[in-house]
Amino acid sequence: MESSDRGGLLSAGGILSIIVGAFEIIAGTLFIVSMAFGRSLWGACPWGGPDISRWFALGTYELSLTVMIIIGIAILILGILALIGGISAIKRSSFGMAMLGAICALLPINMLGLFAVIFVSLAKGEFNKEE
Repeated sequence: MESSDRGGLLSAGGILSIIVGAFEIIAGTLFIVSMAFGRSLWGACPWGGPDISRWFALGTYELSLTVMIIIGIAILILGILALIGGISAIKRSSFGMAMLGAICALLPINMLGLFAVIFVSLAKGEFNKEE
């Protein structure tokens, strides 16, 4: 198949998955780092820093930090899967992986992820052309 015959929907879906995946990786990493080192950073504040246990009503401060770090790890994993799925969509190697990446881009509920799912699902036939 020539590169000029390449479908625009699949490429757009892959690129959107890559963009959202990159943002999820950045956000998840920042979230993990800020929660992991937040106690030492907030302890240096003159006013003592915020008490995030009141924000999330999870009980103790340590429990709140643990839950927030787990959420950050989940966002990071979603970003990695979205990035791999976007690359798979552009390479047309696996429809399942491309769709998984688009769904992982959708899970934080954003419009780019929704468009990625729509574009990849509409371009399913492009994967069968190469086989």
